[in-house]
Amino acid sequence: MTSQLTDITGILRRGIEQHPDAEAVRFGEQSHSWRRLDDRVRRGAAAQRAAGLSPGDRVAFLDKNHPTCVETTLTCAMVGTVNAVVNFRLAPDEVSYVVNDAAARVLFVGPEFLPVVEQIRDQLPTVERVVTVGGPDDGYESWIDVDPIADPHQPAPDDCFLQLYTSGTTGFPKGAMLTHRGMLEHSSAVAADTGLGPDSVAMVAMPLFHVGGSSWALVALSAGARIVIVREPVPQQVLDGLERERITHTFFVPALLSFLVAVPDAAQRDYSALRCLCYGASPMPLPLLRTCLQVFPTDFYQVYGMTEAAGVVTMLGPEEHRDPAHEHRLVSAGKPISGVEIEIRDPATGEDPLAAGESGEVWVRTEQLMAGYWRKPDETDNVLVAGGWLRSGDAGHLDDDGYLYVTDRIKDMIISGGENIYPAEIERVLVEHPSVADLAVIGVPDEKWGEVPLAVVQAAPDTRVDEAELLAYCRARLASFKCPRSVTVVEALPRNPTGKILKKDLRTPYWEGRTRQV
Repeated sequence: MTSQLTDITGILRRGIEQHPDAEAVRFGEQSHSWRRLDDRVRRGAAAQRAAGLSPGDRVAFLDKNHPTCVETTLTCAMVGTVNAVVNFRLAPDEVSYVVNDAAARVLFVGPEFLPVVEQIRDQLPTVERVVTVGGPDDGYESWIDVDPIADPHQPAPDDCFLQLYTSGTTGFPKGAMLTHRGMLEHSSAVAADTGLGPDSVAMVAMPLFHVGGSSWALVALSAGARIVIVREPVPQQVLDGLERERITHTFFVPALLSFLVAVPDAAQRDYSALRCLCYGASPMPLPLLRTCLQVFPTDFYQVYGMTEAAGVVTMLGPEEHRDPAHEHRLVSAGKPISGVEIEIRDPATGEDPLAAGESGEVWVRTEQLMAGYWRKPDETDNVLVAGGWLRSGDAGHLDDDGYLYVTDRIKDMIISGGENIYPAEIERVLVEHPSVADLAVIGVPDEKWGEVPLAVVQAAPDTRVDEAELLAYCRARLASFKCPRSVTVVEALPRNPTGKILKKDLRTPYWEGRTRQV
């Protein structure tokens, strides 16, 4: 259990006690000391109270990375409200769904996403106020132009303060309710295992709607580190920032790493400050990993985790990355971090743990776990089961030394460039097209993104499927990263005796001969 800190706002209290005037947050030319960050969060808390928000209420945040999102998360922790961070890559109707699902009363939005909000404004009945963030008409600065509160709400350890959305097999996103206890447990373990401390500088380059963004930022702040927030991960600018800000710790998804090492002078830069490069959220092709190990002379940490567990649950450390004797470990997800238990169970029965080497479903037990899915008790009961376990939906096995190998995804989820995509989200759109009689969406290998969606389509009677037309149909209705990259037309889809489409059979030809079957 994390010592001293009992709630997320303790991060600010400790920062002020230890180094009040040191820089806590850097964003371009903007800089906030720990004292100033605390003042802004307290004024944000006063503004929420003045707007009539009370513990349990939700606000939503729609923008690319901006320090105000982190401030809002800390503000919600101080008031007892919850920050529901919206994926800015979603299509307008998808944004509407998330904001309405959260029942957000206030919507914070960056200027470039105001047209999206204007398009769906009449579809957001719970939103009482829209506050702009950043830009020439920064409404947020007016919003917090009030006296700071002196009496923060005292949350219970299992109260939710941050709600991150993860898509579901029904085709609609689910809000994972992350708690003070869970996030502090996660932050303490990850900071200890990666050497984060008050002398560290952490780059936050991944989107804040993702645990690789918001959770990583809180890990660093909880360790007393300075964070440098990157609005969007433009490769050249990311490399510039690593050098200029003397970054010591960062987290990237493999897709971004592939872009970084492709920058012409990537290997000639000064990375002498860099002590820890974490990567995860999707498989790392071994050729890319080997290139990264040559370009970045630092300690590499592979992490495996999930939104429902506040982020990381297993880690593969530096020794396995650079010692040739351990090269076979590079396709593993490492071992559980402190406070995490991993077992492999029969996915059908959930009975006693399977022996080393036997494949099954990855089960996780830790105090990092979410409180559940917001307003979705059935879905919560499907994953949070007796004994404090989370059913991950991932298939894998443990070896004799306790290393986890993730080999498939029971739920058919696709991870493309670190983004989670559920086939059902795409299928429910494509099935409406008149040329489609039936279909299945699967993930297929892609050298840049790890994997991308492929639509396998059965044409409607007397109809010809036009691939370009179907792809355009998707682009008009889904976020671009969710859209299939290609379409394959088949006479009939393979099914089992009960009529269920055999997606594994569809995937097999594309994944044959690969170490990782994901």
